[in-house]
Amino acid sequence: MIIDTHCHLDFPEFKQDLNQVLSRAKEANVEYIINVASSLEGSKNALKLAAEFPTVFASIGIHPHHANEITEASIKEIESLAKTSKKIVAIGEVGFDLFRTSDFKKSQEDLFVYFIRLARRLKLPLIIHSRNAGEETLRVIKKELSPDLRGVMHCFSGDIVFMKKALDLGLYISFTCNITFKNARNLREVVRHTPLERLMLETDAPFLAPQVLRGKRNEPAYLVYLVEALSEILNMSKSEIERITTDNAVKLFGLGSTGA
Repeated sequence: MIIDTHCHLDFPEFKQDLNQVLSRAKEANVEYIINVASSLEGSKNALKLAAEFPTVFASIGIHPHHANEITEASIKEIESLAKTSKKIVAIGEVGFDLFRTSDFKKSQEDLFVYFIRLARRLKLPLIIHSRNAGEETLRVIKKELSPDLRGVMHCFSGDIVFMKKALDLGLYISFTCNITFKNARNLREVVRHTPLERLMLETDAPFLAPQVLRGKRNEPAYLVYLVEALSEILNMSKSEIERITTDNAVKLFGLGSTGA
């Protein structure tokens, strides 16, 4: 049993064959999938998918790319949505993305702070997006840190120093199939230094298909390639990787208390 803690089944890439995608995931022993929202519309769609499919859970959030588009009305709607279903297991993905532009960094920070406080009020973990923004991300989390703040650094691509600082804040670390890429030597070294009790799996599908399928759409079934890569990197059996990462995901997202 494995858990895809981050994918986007509501994206257009899955519109034509979602049932087949979920069937392949089941065949690959992917027991649960967390469909992570990246917009207001995505949050609504994530809830619909969670209601329709027993193995799919939802997060509610707005990607930092959309931070400068947020209105008071959309914030109120997000907050209302976040209280509608027991299958909502996280707030995310939220955070900073300064890869393309820093023009609205203040808007990203304000939105991130809002979502951190919402997660604390609702007692839900955060799914944190941080790209080219390690310093900013850690600064805001430290400022808002409290004993009830939990979360995961999704699609981790930073260095060992950044990873250790995230661990010090109590966060989990989630890797994607990008650790299989030929040029991911440094990232594989980060994997070796990640404590097993904080390690989780994700596809971030439809993005970041494993090396053997580069250029194709990623999907939850391809999590098996990530397990295989982690097994080789950490010199552990695939069954141990599956057990440990599943236990971590269940613990962070409370899947056992959602009716799963």
